[in-house]
Amino acid sequence: MTSPATPSRQQPARIEKHTIYQIPLDQRHGKARHLFTLWLGANINVLTVVTGALATTLFAQSFLAGSVAIVVGNLVGAIFMALHAAQGPRLGVPQMVQSRGQFGARGAAYVVALVVFMYLGYAATALVTGGQSLHAILPAVGEPWCIVAIGLISLAAAIFGHDLIHVCTRLMTYVAGGAVLLCYVWVLFVNRVPEAFLTQGTFSPVGFFGMVSIGAFWQLGYAPYVSDYSRYLPPDTGPRRAFWACYWGSVIGAVMPMILGALIGPAVVGGDVVEAISRLTGRASTAIVLLFAPGVAVAGAICLYGGSLAVITLMQTFVTDWRASSRARALIATSIFVAALLIGLVGATNFLPLYGRFNEILLYVMVPWTAVNLVDYYLIRHGQYDVPSFFAADGGVYGRYNVAALVCYLLGILVQVPFIASDVYTGPVARAMGGIDFSWIAGLIVVSAAYYFALRTHPVAALSLTRR
Repeated sequence: MTSPATPSRQQPARIEKHTIYQIPLDQRHGKARHLFTLWLGANINVLTVVTGALATTLFAQSFLAGSVAIVVGNLVGAIFMALHAAQGPRLGVPQMVQSRGQFGARGAAYVVALVVFMYLGYAATALVTGGQSLHAILPAVGEPWCIVAIGLISLAAAIFGHDLIHVCTRLMTYVAGGAVLLCYVWVLFVNRVPEAFLTQGTFSPVGFFGMVSIGAFWQLGYAPYVSDYSRYLPPDTGPRRAFWACYWGSVIGAVMPMILGALIGPAVVGGDVVEAISRLTGRASTAIVLLFAPGVAVAGAICLYGGSLAVITLMQTFVTDWRASSRARALIATSIFVAALLIGLVGATNFLPLYGRFNEILLYVMVPWTAVNLVDYYLIRHGQYDVPSFFAADGGVYGRYNVAALVCYLLGILVQVPFIASDVYTGPVARAMGGIDFSWIAGLIVVSAAYYFALRTHPVAALSLTRR
């Protein structure tokens, strides 16, 4: 396990050399407050505006009801997201590697594979919204070429890695944050948004809690990312400082653009939120969209970078003597970029409905993972892990499979089924509640209780806790 020795001030190389392995103490750097600007800057982009627009488009809520749902969902979801922040400084490895401590060396591979899919989907959505933003500024350039251009910028930042992404998100805190504020001023006080935008739609429990779930999962969806960007911090970084920096950075960064999206939602035609922003902001549209565009490229970089770490984790599970280099990480990030680009080009014409459905699917499969991870880290092992075992061919003290974790994960998916309310399927409990989807809450509660009980009573699980 990592010792609490004091790290030196040695500066890391420009292109990050580490991949999924524990960061040496002499290369630890940064402050907990840097996590605030990371998550604030990472959230403020057009994709977040698109997500907020779901409140008044897909869920047909009034602006007031949609805004309250956005705030509630983000405040609740960010609790679980930010709890992962302390794991990075303590263990010095990416989030998905640390999952081997809960699921076992090969058991974690199933979850990692789902996370790779998640990164791929989010990268594709970032490229689409970024391409639409750039096309709005340069209409003479075809939208597909704009998507490619944004993707190449994202890829370059992902290849440089951790430190450059931190710098970019810090910059976006001011650049994209200024774009959001300018957009609010122009829409509300200069062009004066039509009054119908504020009164259109109505409160409905189904739509309200649907948007609460989207807001919560916006935050929960970051859970597999968090340690990737805190693992370079010194191991004595206070867990409370790391928690609150992540929490408020992510909440503020998400709520501001999401409420903007809810405001302009009634003006969205064909799912093109960027076009609606341009139309509502008039003369200021070029400057606003220009300020927004880099933020989407940064979001894409985060997805490509995290996706490359997840793919390396998946591959290293089965080729245990392979030590991935920065060149391998760059090649994998490029492969993810190409796949995301193809998905983005195909799905761009029907983007908003596809994005809403994508979020729902991820909600159901990722909630059980975060419940297992957090219960294991905070309530079972109290942050005490044997990091070398994460990379052992046989899983070390954690073995190849943790049956209790895998069963609880599967249980978490199954227990959500009766609570699901979607266009494709509505479970009996959701139907009895008028179509309100509380599946993610059921998943969190049941998995947390079941996993805690299983590891406190199962003799094999208990043995793994004592073998240090």
